[in-house]
Amino acid sequence: MGRMASNRFHHGSGPSQRQLRVGELIRRTLSDVLMRGDVHDPELNRHSITVGEVKASPDLKVATVYVMPLGGHDAEEALAALRRNTRELRHHVAREMTLKYAPDLRFILDETFDRMDDTRRMFADERVRRDIEADDAEADAEDWDEGADLARETGDDTPRDDEPR
Repeated sequence: MGRMASNRFHHGSGPSQRQLRVGELIRRTLSDVLMRGDVHDPELNRHSITVGEVKASPDLKVATVYVMPLGGHDAEEALAALRRNTRELRHHVAREMTLKYAPDLRFILDETFDRMDDTRRMFADERVRRDIEADDAEADAEDWDEGADLARETGDDTPRDDEPR
């Protein structure tokens, strides 16, 4: 009895190229469908929804769709409307794609924007900025010292752009 291919599913550190490609195609398709208002649900169509990312499972049978309504307002309401219309949205995705199976769509709120805001606030903090600037100054000094050491070792006495002439 022969062995099944050991590489049937990608086991690397991240998603396979096929997963990425399928996820992006689903993302574009859902974005277009939602933008055009193709779903017959006035509750869903009153929301302007951003589809930030779609992650496809290794077998491409499940797609996790990360969404956020414009401005983040009524996020739970928009998510409920998407979940209520999953079947119709899946139908639209299936029509656009040439996969053997249309993936099950699972909608989740995209918290990337919240994390970006938290990161911006953190970098705006005076203490953090002071630490970063101190680290940058140290790194610049180390780079300059390494360049000077290399010039002495190689006998290169050509002045660099950042050296006084």
